[in-house]
Amino acid sequence: MKLLFINPNTSAHLTEMGAKIARSVARPDTEIVPATGRFGARYITSRASAAVAGHAVLDTFAREGAGADAVVIACFGDPGLFALRELAGVPVIGMAEASCHMAATLGRKFAIVTGGRAWGPMLEEFVAAIGLSTSLAGVRTVAPSGADIAADPEKALASLRDVCLTAVKEDGADAVILGGLGLAGLAERIAADVPVPLIDNVVAAIRMAEAAATLGVSKAKSGSFSTGEPVKTLGLSAPLAALLEGRQKT
Repeated sequence: MKLLFINPNTSAHLTEMGAKIARSVARPDTEIVPATGRFGARYITSRASAAVAGHAVLDTFAREGAGADAVVIACFGDPGLFALRELAGVPVIGMAEASCHMAATLGRKFAIVTGGRAWGPMLEEFVAAIGLSTSLAGVRTVAPSGADIAADPEKALASLRDVCLTAVKEDGADAVILGGLGLAGLAERIAADVPVPLIDNVVAAIRMAEAAATLGVSKAKSGSFSTGEPVKTLGLSAPLAALLEGRQKT
């Protein structure tokens, strides 16, 4: 099985770090193929940079998606998730969506803990978009960005642990998600100190992608996630233009 692991920001370091975690939990027969966005923000910190990242997801899939059995969008917030799910002929799994659905099976309410203040309202909007607002206990953020946490995880561990405990004690979370590619691999390091299930977003996404790839279901040919009608384009990369214009199939 081949999983295309798309980091839609431009940090190759984060891509490789996340891919390393992904490989450590993937099945022996799963190949993790990492890919990094060719343009956009170094790290996503706003709705604007997330919108650009959505374009980068589509562009990266158009370039690198041949032969993939499923795609993982390796950015918590899942930029481009619905658009790529419409375009791709294979399952598309986002780290945030996979983690939220997993958390919702482990308790009545879940919380998200992530890096970067701007992500609070953005993730509340995302959870609403996937229909899980009533299951969300809250979104808690720490001041460093995910990229900062990835650069010095030891410095962030105590803060992340404290915020997870606050989400449990004050927000009533029955499960907590550590969200963000930069936080991958940290859940197992503080899980013993958090009295509810603590979910690593990369692990959740890989597990769900492997399951989706082996379900044996076909691409939707009708409904809102069927491939859209071909349309002429201008200014896009040649591979993405070919997909949107119907000259290349996924």
